[in-house]
Amino acid sequence: MEKKTQKIEIPLPVPGHGAELIDTHCHLDMSAYEVDFEAVLARALAAGVTRIISVGIDLESSRRAIGLAEQHQGIYATVGVHPHNVAELSEADYAELQSLCRHAKVVAYGEIGLDYVKNYAPIALQKEHFARQVALAKDLQLPLVVHDREAHDDIMEILEAAGPFPAGGVMHCFSGDAAFVRRVLTLGFHISIPGVVTFAKAEMLHEAVREIPLASLVLETDGPFLAPVPKRGKRNEPQLMLFTAQKVAELKGVSLEEVARQTTMNAVRLFGLEG
Repeated sequence: MEKKTQKIEIPLPVPGHGAELIDTHCHLDMSAYEVDFEAVLARALAAGVTRIISVGIDLESSRRAIGLAEQHQGIYATVGVHPHNVAELSEADYAELQSLCRHAKVVAYGEIGLDYVKNYAPIALQKEHFARQVALAKDLQLPLVVHDREAHDDIMEILEAAGPFPAGGVMHCFSGDAAFVRRVLTLGFHISIPGVVTFAKAEMLHEAVREIPLASLVLETDGPFLAPVPKRGKRNEPQLMLFTAQKVAELKGVSLEEVARQTTMNAVRLFGLEG
């Protein structure tokens, strides 16, 4: 008779000394969280993820993110239109985006940028609306949350032309190499590391993390996407960011507590959060 192999559950890392973390990029409004939303928040808090930024990708999700932020003390919101969704943007939409950004719990403008992998919108239109939203964010004195997939040079061309950025910004879900790290840092931006860093074959990202100063680094889930090992392929949620933080600590040669402390302080300063 064959013995059934029992799957070993890898425990969640636990930072000591009361360390907390901030998930700087999660899509809490998405349907993946509908069934157990309050439990997701409770698990995050129990793991030390005390604050979450819920990121808008179009007008509707931006409104929902603000709604969640209004209902929960530890949730904040961003407003913006993702490159996948720019094809139908109108003048009225821009007026509403500007209005939504005045909400007290809106802490950044985004997620905006360029995506040359899926090309759901024509490249020329993506670039036009990225540049326009960058300008709007600057006018509103909000940090930028930038999406970049296979568009490094065009992203940098638009950002360098629009700079400087007194309110700062973050290159979300970073996918470049160590050389691109250095280019992004010249903008004064932070760099956000997702669960992809835990993947064994993500060697370029491993090298990039070693290049990023801790003072310029923040963490994210990009939930419900990109769950870290050992939950790869499952729904991502904020508590799982502890696995990401642990891998970053290993790559940087510092403690998990130090990664938690520094990335939390970076996020508080960048997004103007309390505490």
